Amino acid sequence: MKLAYSSNAYTRATLLDAIDSIGRLGYDGIEILCDHPHWFPGHVDQRELEAVRDRIAEYGLSVSNLNANTANVYFDPLPPENVFEPSLSSADEGFRRWRIEYTTHAIELARAIGSPCVSVTSGHPGSGGLPTRGLELMTDSLKRICEVAEASDVRIGIEYEPGLLVERASEVLELIDRVGSDRLGVNLDIGHSHLSREDPGQTIRALAGRIWNVHVEDIAALKHFHLVPGTGDMPLADYVDAFRAIGYDNFLTVELYTFPDQPERVGADSLAYLRNLCARPSSADA
Repeated sequence: MKLAYSSNAYTRATLLDAIDSIGRLGYDGIEILCDHPHWFPGHVDQRELEAVRDRIAEYGLSVSNLNANTANVYFDPLPPENVFEPSLSSADEGFRRWRIEYTTHAIELARAIGSPCVSVTSGHPGSGGLPTRGLELMTDSLKRICEVAEASDVRIGIEYEPGLLVERASEVLELIDRVGSDRLGVNLDIGHSHLSREDPGQTIRALAGRIWNVHVEDIAALKHFHLVPGTGDMPLADYVDAFRAIGYDNFLTVELYTFPDQPERVGADSLAYLRNLCARPSSADA
């Protein structure tokens, strides 16, 4: 498994500065935030694209994912925290149409920069009215997005999260079945799975073959706050063993947007911990 670091830890730096830092730290890859202050899909010109592509190549990095989970740039002024609107499940047709277009622009960027996938989220449970109606709207939005993804050879990963419309692995699998595209899978945030009290082995086996990227952090006392891996109480070794068991060989992407004042320090600590964790024999071999 390869290790990447999400640029959403660097929201007080430019994307080029984030690439420099992540490259110097020694990660294998970078996830690019498709939101303020990094890439705004539909507003990235060719010069900026080439500058980012050249800088990534300079450090020998790969792109693990384009993170289009949020679209805070829609709002002026920016919201104080992520609001997950406009969403793909919104009852507001204008919101939904805008978010579909935003995501298709992210797919175009993914193809241009060589990212294998783009991640998306579902919005709040009441965004579409009743949750059942929200799921219908989300399904329709994903069908349109997957048509573009199929033509662009890019994958779409749904990131589920407690408190959102889609908050469990079983719900992602239901959406995948509804949409019917082999381009649709999951951007698996293991902290979110832990908060939903999902069993690591059972969950990862259920999602096998549809995990495009993995977000890694630690969690303590079931509080949704992303911590440096190894500093919380998640059974991270169990997750690594479960990924090995299904032959997962894509990225483990560290996501620490919670530490904007010290992204380099927490990035270095995370890399050291995860390298050691991934190098240890699995419990099944012990």
